[in-house]
Formats: sequence, structure tokens, C-alpha cells
Amino acid sequence: QVQLVESGGGLVQAGGSLRLSCAASGRTFSSVGMGWFRQAPGKEREFVASINWSGGNTYYADSVQGRFTVSRDNAKNTVYLQMNSLKPEDTAVYYCAATRLPYTAVVVPTTPFAYWGQGTQVTVSA
Repeated sequence: QVQLVESGGGLVQAGGSLRLSCAASGRTFSSVGMGWFRQAPGKEREFVASINWSGGNTYYADSVQGRFTVSRDNAKNTVYLQMNSLKPEDTAVYYCAATRLPYTAVVVPTTPFAYWGQGTQVTVSA
């Protein structure tokens, strides 16, 4: 069982940066892959980025490639999403999620995620 709590959201101007954190409880954190997703009002939830259990493999949606960076600190049971060059279209509630199976070598949008946080709001003003 993994419990997830996101933080770090807020209001930022276009071109600015934010760093989201996702703190996990449970001794299995270091063995599971992690993903970031977002959902804007009136839209479906979409994949943003992911990182495998060791941090050695990451994957990004085309819309954020080159602007966002996902990382993790297994000693702190935390995964991060550094967001730079933010755009108004990045406005959404951002969620972190943990994979259902441990030791997944490559985490992609279709990888089953079993645990979800409550989300943190990111608003980018023009």
C-alpha cells in the first residue's frame, strides 16, 4: 500500500516555474514507478511524465518534453516534477500516482497505476 500527498502547486505567470512534490508513505515506495498526470477543467486526465523505480528511466508527454523534469529521492520517499517555461495551457490539477507492480523497468502512460494522490492545483496566468 502506498499513500501519496502532492504539494507545491500555486499561481504563476506564464514563463515561470514551479516544483511539485509528491510524498509517499509505505516501505514499498522505492520499488514502484511513479507518474504525474493532470486534469484541466472540462478535459480528461492526461499523462505528463513518469519515472521508474530506480530513477534511471523517465518518459514525458510531447507537450511538456524539454520543459518539465521528473525526478525522485527514494531516501526521502518523494518524487518531484520541476516545471519550467510554464504556459497557460499547463493549468490543471496535477496528480501523482504509483504503479501497481514493483520494479517496472519502463513506466509509460499505459502502465497500470494503482495509487493516486489527491492532487494539487497549478494555475498559469497569461
